[in-house]
Amino acid sequence: MPSALPDGEPVPSDGSLPAHALAGLGSRPFGFYLHVPYCASRCGYCDFNTYTATELRSSGAVASQETYADNVVAEIRLARKVLGSADLPVRTVFLGGGTPTLLPARDLVKMLAAIRDEFGLADDAEVTTEANPESVDPAYLAELRAGGYNRISFGMQSARPHVLKLLDRHHTPGRPEACVAEARAAGFEHVNLDLIYGTPGESDDDWRASLDAAIGAGPDHVSAYSLIVEDGTKLAARVKRGELPMIDDDVHADRYLIAEQALAAAGYSWYEVSNWATTPEGRCRHNELYWTGADWWGAGPGAHSHVGGVRWWNAKHPAAYAQALAQGRTPAQGREVLADEDRRVERILLELRLAEGIPLTLLTGTGLEAAGRHLADGLLAAEPYAAGRAVLTLQGRLLADAVVRDLVD
Repeated sequence: MPSALPDGEPVPSDGSLPAHALAGLGSRPFGFYLHVPYCASRCGYCDFNTYTATELRSSGAVASQETYADNVVAEIRLARKVLGSADLPVRTVFLGGGTPTLLPARDLVKMLAAIRDEFGLADDAEVTTEANPESVDPAYLAELRAGGYNRISFGMQSARPHVLKLLDRHHTPGRPEACVAEARAAGFEHVNLDLIYGTPGESDDDWRASLDAAIGAGPDHVSAYSLIVEDGTKLAARVKRGELPMIDDDVHADRYLIAEQALAAAGYSWYEVSNWATTPEGRCRHNELYWTGADWWGAGPGAHSHVGGVRWWNAKHPAAYAQALAQGRTPAQGREVLADEDRRVERILLELRLAEGIPLTLLTGTGLEAAGRHLADGLLAAEPYAAGRAVLTLQGRLLADAVVRDLVD
Protein backbone atom coordinates (compact mmCIF):
# COMPACT_ATOMS: atom_id res chain seq x y z
CA MET A 1 0.00 0.00 0.00
CA PRO A 2 2.27 2.84 -1.22
CA SER A 3 2.07 6.10 0.70
CA ALA A 4 1.50 8.35 -2.33
CA LEU A 5 -2.01 8.58 -3.77
CA PRO A 6 -2.78 9.74 -7.33
CA ASP A 7 -5.00 12.61 -8.31
CA GLY A 8 -8.47 11.73 -9.49
CA GLU A 9 -12.03 12.86 -9.93
CA PRO A 10 -14.30 13.41 -6.90
CA VAL A 11 -16.26 10.49 -5.46
CA PRO A 12 -19.96 10.87 -4.57
CA SER A 13 -20.36 11.19 -0.80
CA ASP A 14 -22.28 7.91 -0.65
CA GLY A 15 -19.57 6.12 -2.66
CA SER A 16 -21.96 5.15 -5.46
CA LEU A 17 -20.48 3.72 -8.66
CA PRO A 18 -21.44 4.26 -12.31
CA ALA A 19 -23.99 1.79 -13.63
CA HIS A 20 -21.48 0.37 -16.12
CA ALA A 21 -19.13 -0.61 -13.26
CA LEU A 22 -21.88 -2.61 -11.58
CA ALA A 23 -22.87 -4.39 -14.80
CA GLY A 24 -21.65 -7.96 -14.69
CA LEU A 25 -20.89 -7.77 -10.97
CA GLY A 26 -20.57 -11.32 -9.70
CA SER A 27 -19.47 -12.73 -13.05
CA ARG A 28 -15.91 -11.68 -12.21
CA PRO A 29 -13.93 -12.89 -9.17
CA PHE A 30 -14.42 -10.61 -6.16
CA GLY A 31 -12.21 -10.14 -3.13
CA PHE A 32 -11.54 -7.87 -0.18
CA TYR A 33 -8.29 -6.21 0.85
CA LEU A 34 -8.22 -4.86 4.41
CA HIS A 35 -5.40 -2.45 5.17
CA VAL A 36 -4.19 -2.29 8.77
CA PRO A 37 -1.90 0.75 8.95
CA TYR A 38 -0.26 0.17 12.33
CA CYS A 39 3.36 -0.79 12.97
CA ALA A 40 5.31 -1.17 16.19
CA SER A 41 8.19 0.71 14.53
CA ARG A 42 8.96 2.00 11.06
CA CYS A 43 11.35 -0.03 8.89
CA GLY A 44 13.93 2.14 7.18
CA TYR A 45 13.10 0.90 3.68
CA CYS A 46 9.28 1.11 3.92
CA ASP A 47 7.22 3.81 2.20
CA PHE A 48 3.82 2.17 2.77
CA ASN A 49 0.93 4.00 4.38
CA THR A 50 1.75 2.99 7.96
CA TYR A 51 1.88 4.70 11.34
CA THR A 52 3.41 4.01 14.72
CA ALA A 53 1.62 4.77 17.98
CA THR A 54 3.82 7.84 18.43
CA GLU A 55 2.87 9.20 15.02
CA LEU A 56 -0.84 8.82 15.80
CA ARG A 57 -0.75 10.14 19.37
CA SER A 58 -2.20 13.55 18.43
CA SER A 59 -5.08 11.95 16.51
CA GLY A 60 -6.73 10.59 19.65
CA ALA A 61 -9.19 7.72 19.89
CA VAL A 62 -10.57 8.20 16.37
CA ALA A 63 -7.37 6.74 14.89
CA SER A 64 -6.61 4.24 17.63
CA GLN A 65 -5.97 0.54 17.17
CA GLU A 66 -8.73 -0.18 19.70
CA THR A 67 -11.49 1.21 17.45
CA TYR A 68 -9.99 0.24 14.11
CA ALA A 69 -11.90 -3.00 13.54
CA ASP A 70 -15.21 -1.17 14.01
CA ASN A 71 -14.21 1.37 11.37
CA VAL A 72 -13.37 -1.36 8.86
CA VAL A 73 -16.65 -3.14 9.63
CA ALA A 74 -18.45 0.14 8.86
CA GLU A 75 -16.74 0.31 5.46
CA ILE A 76 -17.60 -3.32 4.72
CA ARG A 77 -21.24 -2.46 5.36
CA LEU A 78 -20.89 0.58 3.10
CA ALA A 79 -19.50 -1.72 0.40
CA ARG A 80 -22.61 -3.86 0.58
CA LYS A 81 -24.81 -0.78 0.07
CA VAL A 82 -22.73 0.48 -2.85
CA LEU A 83 -22.59 -2.88 -4.60
CA GLY A 84 -26.28 -3.57 -4.12
CA SER A 85 -27.93 -6.93 -3.78
CA ALA A 86 -25.90 -8.85 -6.35
CA ASP A 87 -24.93 -12.35 -5.26
CA LEU A 88 -21.25 -11.73 -4.62
CA PRO A 89 -19.55 -14.44 -2.57
CA VAL A 90 -16.05 -13.31 -1.65
CA ARG A 91 -13.36 -15.56 -3.11
CA THR A 92 -10.34 -14.00 -1.40
CA VAL A 93 -9.66 -11.83 1.63
CA PHE A 94 -6.22 -10.37 2.32
CA LEU A 95 -5.17 -8.37 5.38
CA GLY A 96 -2.04 -6.33 4.76
CA GLY A 97 -0.30 -3.41 6.33
CA GLY A 98 1.38 -2.34 8.36
CA THR A 99 1.20 -5.24 10.72
CA PRO A 100 -2.32 -6.68 10.92
CA THR A 101 -1.29 -8.93 13.79
CA LEU A 102 -0.63 -5.94 16.05
CA LEU A 103 -4.41 -6.01 16.49
CA PRO A 104 -5.92 -8.65 18.77
CA ALA A 105 -6.83 -11.82 16.91
CA ARG A 106 -10.48 -11.23 17.81
CA ASP A 107 -10.39 -7.99 15.78
CA LEU A 108 -9.11 -9.78 12.69
CA VAL A 109 -11.82 -12.40 13.15
CA LYS A 110 -14.42 -9.64 13.63
CA MET A 111 -13.53 -8.00 10.31
CA LEU A 112 -13.68 -11.31 8.48
CA ALA A 113 -17.03 -12.09 10.11
CA ALA A 114 -18.42 -8.81 8.76
CA ILE A 115 -17.44 -9.82 5.22
CA ARG A 116 -19.04 -13.21 5.74
CA ASP A 117 -22.23 -11.65 7.13
CA GLU A 118 -22.60 -9.00 4.42
CA PHE A 119 -21.45 -10.91 1.34
CA GLY A 120 -20.83 -14.52 2.20
CA LEU A 121 -17.60 -16.39 1.54
CA ALA A 122 -17.08 -18.79 -1.34
CA ASP A 123 -16.78 -22.41 -0.21
CA ASP A 124 -13.10 -22.43 -1.13
CA ALA A 125 -12.34 -18.84 -0.10
CA GLU A 126 -8.70 -18.00 0.51
CA VAL A 127 -8.33 -15.86 3.65
CA THR A 128 -4.85 -14.46 4.29
CA THR A 129 -3.24 -12.20 6.82
CA GLU A 130 0.26 -10.83 6.84
CA ALA A 131 2.13 -11.19 10.13
CA ASN A 132 5.42 -10.16 11.63
CA PRO A 133 7.13 -13.12 13.30
CA GLU A 134 7.38 -11.37 16.68
CA SER A 135 3.69 -10.42 16.72
CA VAL A 136 2.15 -13.90 16.94
CA ASP A 137 2.31 -16.98 19.15
CA PRO A 138 0.61 -20.40 18.97
CA ALA A 139 -2.51 -19.21 20.83
CA TYR A 140 -2.90 -16.21 18.50
CA LEU A 141 -2.51 -18.40 15.42
CA ALA A 142 -5.02 -20.92 16.73
CA GLU A 143 -7.58 -18.15 17.28
CA LEU A 144 -7.09 -16.88 13.73
CA ARG A 145 -7.48 -20.34 12.28
CA ALA A 146 -10.61 -21.02 14.29
CA GLY A 147 -11.97 -17.67 13.07
CA GLY A 148 -11.68 -18.61 9.39
CA TYR A 149 -8.15 -17.65 8.29
CA ASN A 150 -6.48 -20.38 6.24
CA ARG A 151 -3.39 -18.68 4.80
CA ILE A 152 -0.69 -16.60 6.49
CA SER A 153 2.29 -14.65 5.19
CA PHE A 154 5.26 -14.00 7.46
CA GLY A 155 7.75 -11.20 6.83
CA MET A 156 11.06 -13.06 7.13
CA GLN A 157 13.16 -10.80 4.84
CA SER A 158 16.51 -12.41 5.78
CA ALA A 159 18.13 -15.04 7.98
CA ARG A 160 21.21 -12.91 8.65
CA PRO A 161 21.27 -10.65 11.77
CA HIS A 162 23.24 -7.84 10.11
CA VAL A 163 20.80 -7.69 7.19
CA LEU A 164 17.79 -7.64 9.52
CA LYS A 165 19.41 -4.87 11.53
CA LEU A 166 19.95 -2.68 8.48
CA LEU A 167 16.33 -3.25 7.44
CA ASP A 168 15.16 -2.33 10.97
CA ARG A 169 13.53 -5.74 11.38
CA HIS A 170 13.32 -6.76 15.03
CA HIS A 171 12.70 -10.49 14.97
CA THR A 172 15.56 -12.86 15.67
CA PRO A 173 16.87 -15.22 13.01
CA GLY A 174 15.04 -18.51 13.27
CA ARG A 175 11.79 -17.02 14.51
CA PRO A 176 10.08 -16.96 11.06
CA GLU A 177 10.91 -20.63 10.55
CA ALA A 178 9.40 -21.42 13.94
CA CYS A 179 6.30 -19.45 12.94
CA VAL A 180 5.82 -21.71 9.93
CA ALA A 181 5.76 -24.74 12.21
CA GLU A 182 3.36 -23.00 14.61
CA ALA A 183 1.04 -22.02 11.76
CA ARG A 184 1.00 -25.59 10.45
CA ALA A 185 0.25 -26.87 13.96
CA ALA A 186 -2.64 -24.40 14.18
CA GLY A 187 -4.08 -25.86 10.97
CA PHE A 188 -3.12 -23.24 8.37
CA GLU A 189 -3.31 -24.83 4.94
CA HIS A 190 -1.00 -22.37 3.20
CA VAL A 191 2.01 -20.46 4.54
CA ASN A 192 4.20 -17.89 2.79
CA LEU A 193 7.57 -16.43 3.71
CA ASP A 194 8.54 -13.02 2.30
CA LEU A 195 12.21 -12.45 1.50
CA ILE A 196 14.11 -9.34 0.37
CA TYR A 197 17.37 -9.44 -1.56
CA GLY A 198 19.84 -6.71 -2.44
CA THR A 199 20.21 -5.09 0.98
CA PRO A 200 23.47 -3.12 1.29
CA GLY A 201 25.99 -5.33 3.04
CA GLU A 202 24.29 -8.57 2.03
CA SER A 203 26.53 -11.06 0.24
CA ASP A 204 25.61 -13.87 -2.12
CA ASP A 205 26.26 -16.30 0.72
CA ASP A 206 23.97 -14.31 3.01
CA TRP A 207 21.24 -14.57 0.40
CA ARG A 208 21.80 -18.30 -0.06
CA ALA A 209 21.56 -18.77 3.70
CA SER A 210 18.24 -16.93 3.77
CA LEU A 211 16.87 -19.06 0.95
CA ASP A 212 18.07 -22.25 2.63
CA ALA A 213 16.43 -21.23 5.90
CA ALA A 214 13.17 -20.33 4.21
CA ILE A 215 13.04 -23.53 2.17
CA GLY A 216 13.99 -25.60 5.20
CA ALA A 217 11.02 -24.23 7.11
CA GLY A 218 8.67 -25.87 4.62
CA PRO A 219 6.27 -23.12 3.50
CA ASP A 220 4.35 -23.88 0.33
CA HIS A 221 4.92 -20.35 -1.00
CA VAL A 222 7.93 -18.02 -1.08
CA SER A 223 8.01 -14.41 -2.27
CA ALA A 224 11.37 -12.81 -3.06
CA TYR A 225 11.56 -9.09 -3.80
CA SER A 226 14.52 -6.93 -4.69
CA LEU A 227 15.07 -4.09 -2.26
CA ILE A 228 13.90 -0.81 -3.75
CA VAL A 229 15.28 2.36 -2.20
CA GLU A 230 12.20 4.58 -2.09
CA ASP A 231 12.48 8.35 -1.92
CA GLY A 232 11.61 9.77 1.47
CA THR A 233 12.62 6.71 3.48
CA LYS A 234 15.36 6.55 6.09
CA LEU A 235 17.24 4.09 3.90
CA ALA A 236 17.17 6.50 0.95
CA ALA A 237 18.58 9.26 3.15
CA ARG A 238 21.44 7.01 4.26
CA VAL A 239 22.25 6.09 0.66
CA LYS A 240 22.12 9.74 -0.39
CA ARG A 241 24.55 10.69 2.40
CA GLY A 242 26.95 7.98 1.26
CA GLU A 243 26.59 5.91 4.42
CA LEU A 244 25.37 2.93 2.42
CA PRO A 245 26.08 1.84 -1.15
CA MET A 246 23.34 1.53 -3.74
CA ILE A 247 23.06 -2.06 -4.97
CA ASP A 248 23.35 -2.19 -8.76
CA ASP A 249 21.09 -4.05 -11.17
CA ASP A 250 23.67 -6.75 -11.89
CA VAL A 251 23.72 -7.75 -8.22
CA HIS A 252 19.94 -7.89 -8.16
CA ALA A 253 19.98 -10.08 -11.27
CA ASP A 254 22.54 -12.44 -9.74
CA ARG A 255 20.47 -12.74 -6.55
CA TYR A 256 17.34 -13.47 -8.56
CA LEU A 257 19.12 -16.27 -10.42
CA ILE A 258 20.31 -17.70 -7.11
CA ALA A 259 16.72 -17.64 -5.86
CA GLU A 260 15.34 -19.34 -8.97
CA GLN A 261 17.97 -22.06 -8.80
CA ALA A 262 17.46 -22.78 -5.10
CA LEU A 263 13.69 -22.65 -5.18
CA ALA A 264 13.34 -24.73 -8.34
CA ALA A 265 15.68 -27.37 -6.90
CA ALA A 266 13.45 -27.53 -3.81
CA GLY A 267 10.28 -28.08 -5.83
CA TYR A 268 8.95 -24.53 -6.08
CA SER A 269 7.70 -23.21 -9.42
CA TRP A 270 7.49 -19.55 -10.34
CA TYR A 271 4.04 -18.31 -11.28
CA GLU A 272 4.76 -14.57 -11.07
CA VAL A 273 8.13 -12.91 -11.40
CA SER A 274 8.60 -12.57 -7.62
CA ASN A 275 6.53 -15.51 -6.40
CA TRP A 276 7.02 -19.27 -6.21
CA ALA A 277 4.72 -22.05 -4.95
CA THR A 278 5.06 -25.81 -4.50
CA THR A 279 1.62 -26.53 -6.01
CA PRO A 280 -1.00 -24.64 -8.03
CA GLU A 281 -3.14 -24.60 -4.88
CA GLY A 282 -0.33 -22.84 -3.04
CA ARG A 283 -0.45 -19.77 -5.27
CA CYS A 284 -1.76 -16.57 -3.71
CA ARG A 285 -5.17 -16.33 -5.36
CA HIS A 286 -5.76 -12.86 -3.96
CA ASN A 287 -2.72 -11.47 -5.76
CA GLU A 288 -3.79 -13.28 -8.92
CA LEU A 289 -7.07 -11.40 -8.62
CA TYR A 290 -5.10 -8.11 -8.80
CA TRP A 291 -2.86 -9.26 -11.61
CA THR A 292 -5.76 -10.37 -13.80
CA GLY A 293 -7.94 -7.25 -13.36
CA ALA A 294 -10.77 -8.80 -11.33
CA ASP A 295 -12.88 -6.89 -8.78
CA TRP A 296 -11.89 -6.09 -5.22
CA TRP A 297 -12.86 -3.69 -2.47
CA GLY A 298 -10.01 -2.20 -0.47
CA ALA A 299 -11.04 -1.12 3.04
CA GLY A 300 -8.84 0.98 5.31
CA PRO A 301 -6.77 4.17 5.08
CA GLY A 302 -5.17 4.59 1.66
CA ALA A 303 -6.61 1.31 0.37
CA HIS A 304 -7.34 1.03 -3.36
CA SER A 305 -10.39 -0.66 -4.88
CA HIS A 306 -11.39 -1.72 -8.38
CA VAL A 307 -14.82 -2.70 -9.67
CA GLY A 308 -15.78 -2.94 -13.32
CA GLY A 309 -13.11 -0.57 -14.63
CA VAL A 310 -13.49 2.04 -11.88
CA ARG A 311 -10.59 2.44 -9.46
CA TRP A 312 -10.76 4.50 -6.27
CA TRP A 313 -8.66 5.10 -3.18
CA ASN A 314 -9.36 6.04 0.42
CA ALA A 315 -8.10 8.93 2.50
CA LYS A 316 -4.62 8.10 3.73
CA HIS A 317 -4.67 9.11 7.37
CA PRO A 318 -6.50 6.84 9.85
CA ALA A 319 -8.17 9.87 11.49
CA ALA A 320 -9.55 11.22 8.20
CA TYR A 321 -10.66 7.72 7.26
CA ALA A 322 -12.50 7.19 10.56
CA GLN A 323 -14.10 10.64 10.54
CA ALA A 324 -15.60 10.12 7.09
CA LEU A 325 -17.21 6.86 8.14
CA ALA A 326 -18.47 8.37 11.40
CA GLN A 327 -20.18 11.09 9.37
CA GLY A 328 -21.84 8.55 7.08
CA ARG A 329 -19.62 9.43 4.11
CA THR A 330 -17.44 7.27 1.96
CA PRO A 331 -13.77 7.46 2.95
CA ALA A 332 -12.86 7.45 -0.76
CA GLN A 333 -10.72 10.44 -1.70
CA GLY A 334 -10.63 10.14 -5.48
CA ARG A 335 -11.28 7.80 -8.38
CA GLU A 336 -10.64 7.20 -12.05
CA VAL A 337 -12.64 5.48 -14.76
CA LEU A 338 -10.36 3.35 -16.86
CA ALA A 339 -10.70 3.61 -20.61
CA ASP A 340 -10.40 0.49 -22.75
CA GLU A 341 -6.85 1.47 -23.68
CA ASP A 342 -5.93 1.89 -20.01
CA ARG A 343 -7.19 -1.59 -19.26
CA ARG A 344 -5.33 -3.08 -22.24
CA VAL A 345 -2.07 -1.50 -21.08
CA GLU A 346 -2.63 -2.66 -17.50
CA ARG A 347 -3.20 -6.20 -18.68
CA ILE A 348 0.16 -6.16 -20.43
CA LEU A 349 1.89 -4.57 -17.42
CA LEU A 350 0.55 -7.11 -14.95
CA GLU A 351 -0.19 -10.31 -16.82
CA LEU A 352 3.13 -10.49 -18.62
CA ARG A 353 4.69 -11.05 -15.19
CA LEU A 354 2.69 -14.27 -14.83
CA ALA A 355 3.87 -17.69 -15.95
CA GLU A 356 0.91 -17.86 -18.35
CA GLY A 357 1.93 -14.59 -20.00
CA ILE A 358 -0.41 -12.63 -22.28
CA PRO A 359 -2.19 -13.30 -25.57
CA LEU A 360 -0.41 -11.67 -28.48
CA THR A 361 -3.76 -10.21 -29.51
CA LEU A 362 -3.32 -7.64 -26.72
CA LEU A 363 -0.41 -6.08 -28.60
CA THR A 364 -0.56 -3.36 -31.22
CA GLY A 365 1.70 -3.17 -34.28
CA THR A 366 4.72 -1.66 -32.48
CA GLY A 367 4.20 -3.96 -29.51
CA LEU A 368 4.11 -6.98 -31.80
CA GLU A 369 7.31 -5.85 -33.49
CA ALA A 370 8.97 -5.53 -30.08
CA ALA A 371 7.70 -8.98 -29.10
CA GLY A 372 9.32 -10.43 -32.22
CA ARG A 373 12.66 -8.86 -31.26
CA HIS A 374 12.42 -10.15 -27.70
CA LEU A 375 11.60 -13.62 -29.01
CA ALA A 376 14.74 -13.53 -31.16
CA ASP A 377 16.77 -12.29 -28.19
CA GLY A 378 15.56 -15.15 -25.98
CA LEU A 379 13.48 -13.01 -23.63
CA LEU A 380 10.18 -14.60 -24.71
CA ALA A 381 9.64 -18.36 -24.90
CA ALA A 382 9.33 -19.86 -28.38
CA GLU A 383 6.70 -22.56 -27.85
CA PRO A 384 4.06 -20.33 -26.19
CA TYR A 385 4.78 -17.64 -28.79
CA ALA A 386 3.98 -20.07 -31.59
CA ALA A 387 0.68 -20.77 -29.79
CA GLY A 388 -0.15 -17.07 -29.63
CA ARG A 389 1.12 -16.06 -26.20
CA ALA A 390 4.03 -13.96 -24.94
CA VAL A 391 5.66 -15.68 -21.95
CA LEU A 392 8.86 -14.55 -20.30
CA THR A 393 11.89 -16.81 -20.23
CA LEU A 394 14.18 -16.78 -17.20
CA GLN A 395 16.32 -14.16 -18.93
CA GLY A 396 13.15 -12.26 -19.77
CA ARG A 397 12.16 -12.23 -16.10
CA LEU A 398 15.42 -10.49 -15.29
CA LEU A 399 14.47 -7.75 -17.77
CA ALA A 400 10.69 -7.86 -17.25
CA ASP A 401 10.24 -4.12 -16.76
CA ALA A 402 12.08 -3.30 -19.97
CA VAL A 403 10.18 -5.94 -21.95
CA VAL A 404 6.86 -4.62 -20.67
CA ARG A 405 7.77 -1.06 -21.64
CA ASP A 406 8.49 -2.17 -25.18
CA LEU A 407 5.28 -4.18 -25.53
CA VAL A 408 3.01 -1.32 -24.49
CA ASP A 409 4.55 1.17 -26.93
